[in-house]
Amino acid sequence: MSPATGARRRAREVAFRVAYQADIAGDAYPVAWGLRREQEEKLTQDQLRLVEDLVAALETRGGEVDEQLQSALAERWPVARLAATDRAVLRVAIAELLTRPGSPARVVLDEAIEIARTFGSEESGGFVNGVLDQAARRLRPAEFA
Repeated sequence: MSPATGARRRAREVAFRVAYQADIAGDAYPVAWGLRREQEEKLTQDQLRLVEDLVAALETRGGEVDEQLQSALAERWPVARLAATDRAVLRVAIAELLTRPGSPARVVLDEAIEIARTFGSEESGGFVNGVLDQAARRLRPAEFA
């Protein structure tokens, strides 16, 4: 893993923690980020920009993120029924796919799968892979052609 990849992974993990905290505590994403930011050791400007972009996307486009997530899930599987860790990983990854076209879709998927494996259940990595693969192919079809 290159230093840039590792730095981005750390930023994505911070964004995941913010999304998870907001979901569990019922806080707005900016509030959760404000609380989380105090606990984070020094983040680079690039890391801060990524986290802040993802937090802003979740706050302003959360409905669209959940619509994209729901359309990638089975019809009878509502977003609210997902494990909180899986829901947070998926929301952050879809927010990045929607709002950061410079982030390659395959990198976003790989990072999300690794975060799901680290923080979720034994099945989380495979589950996140399947859901995000569908969402990414719909959101970024040119990258999968």
